[in-house]
Amino acid sequence: MKTTKSQDKTDALKTLGKGGATSYNYDSPSPEILEIFPNNFPGRPYIISIEFPEYTSLCPVTGQPDFANIIVEYIPDEVCVESKSFKLYMGAYRNHQSFMETITNNILDDFVSRLSPLWMRVKGIFSPRGGTCLHVFAEHYNEDSTQFAKVCDIVHEWKIESGRHRS
Repeated sequence: MKTTKSQDKTDALKTLGKGGATSYNYDSPSPEILEIFPNNFPGRPYIISIEFPEYTSLCPVTGQPDFANIIVEYIPDEVCVESKSFKLYMGAYRNHQSFMETITNNILDDFVSRLSPLWMRVKGIFSPRGGTCLHVFAEHYNEDSTQFAKVCDIVHEWKIESGRHRS
């Protein structure tokens, strides 16, 4: 098992550190793109926020491009998502045609299926089209967790904390 000096286990990672060998998929997002690694602090609820401000996809009716800032916030349980695979997953939506509401919920479903987090929220902050702004928030709680009450308190505080994200 490969372990870094900081005790991070990296055996399962396939895309990170492969030089120019990265393959890109621009139209087939799937949860298998997301690579995970063990959370070194599974007993400590802490929040990870990862943001992709260069998100693009296509309208399923007109084929016009949609642009967004996608923010994934979560409290990991046993595993975390590797950030390069996050970027590749988001890039897989580039030529994908779907409504913004569907995309945001599909991202949540894919992440929940891979990570089984204690809590997760996906925020789709879509750029205006036709003078209309659309923001979609989708959320998941693991209500079966023994840490559920503590997680709810942490999430509540996170949501009211000022200045954490301006997007």
